[in-house]
Amino acid sequence: MKFRCERDVLVDALGAAGRAVANRGGSLPVLSGVRLEVAGDTLSLTGSDLDLTIGVEATVAGDGDGVTVLPSRIASDVARSLDAGSVSVATEGDEAHISSGRFESSIRVLPADEFPRLGAPAGEAVTLASGDFAAALRQVVPAASADDARPILTGVLMTPESGGLRLVATDSYRLAVRDLPGTSVLREGQSVLVPSRALRELERLLAGAEEVTLRLGERDATFEIASVRLTTRLIEGEFPNYRGLIPSSYPNRLTVGREPLIDAVRRVKLMAREATPVRLSMNGDGLELVAITQDVGQAHEQLDAKYEGAELTVAFNPEYLLDGIEVTPGDEITLETVDHQKPAVVRSVEGSEFLYLLMPVRV
Repeated sequence: MKFRCERDVLVDALGAAGRAVANRGGSLPVLSGVRLEVAGDTLSLTGSDLDLTIGVEATVAGDGDGVTVLPSRIASDVARSLDAGSVSVATEGDEAHISSGRFESSIRVLPADEFPRLGAPAGEAVTLASGDFAAALRQVVPAASADDARPILTGVLMTPESGGLRLVATDSYRLAVRDLPGTSVLREGQSVLVPSRALRELERLLAGAEEVTLRLGERDATFEIASVRLTTRLIEGEFPNYRGLIPSSYPNRLTVGREPLIDAVRRVKLMAREATPVRLSMNGDGLELVAITQDVGQAHEQLDAKYEGAELTVAFNPEYLLDGIEVTPGDEITLETVDHQKPAVVRSVEGSEFLYLLMPVRV
């Protein structure tokens, strides 16, 4: 195998495919590498840990077809270290030679015949506008759990809703729901649970893209963006009844500027150390934020706000609160509450396509 290409082409391709590479290779050491295949002037790179697979195609100057597997980390490190310009890659026996300018290196390759053969994506192709889909991922994916002990909660539910698509994620402390009206991806009654790790990688790939093509198989989902293909295994199991978590009505409603609230929470939470919550005191005069940490200090700030309901103080994890406010669109948001123990809901005044539910902290 032998080819030439620009340094940046190689760096970008190795970087994208390498994000799916297994950290340690597990029972298959070859999975710590990226598979490279040259056919004519097309270079195909694949990284996989069997749950997540990312494939990339790039146009190069091919000078010999072939297949090899390069250790992902060292190959990426070498490529990034090179000066801009032409890079040559060639394999000979059990070594790959990378050269550029006066630089030359040789890297021991991994056995290409041990790299798993991955099938072609199944399912009907559906094309989505990448901008709206990427925005939905930014709003929902952070609410998924990072605890592998509860695999169901590490996924994002994709389900049909009112002729469109709904994305839902929860870690049991907060819940994010985003609707994409008019986006028909699933049959009525069909739903899939996509790993949040895969969707985080997908969000990176969507930057600057105009559209993404989705194919849903029985056990996997494939997303295609230009020359990159991401395939992930779906999570099996029943997602919690999230609708039952959302109160049917709220007697208390706070309306406040989104940016002023973000800035105030960021300032006040500097005193919220050691899991100390930020308290929101709401009454007819507006909103006051307070954080007090023993032996550290305290902070409070008043904000102009409109409040309808009984005087109430409710406490939240400041990071979770910020996560929700920052991804809620619009200049103004509402915080709807029942009491200091039941879930509160953050929404935009300007639309109903996104909902962020947050459990309060007892103090």
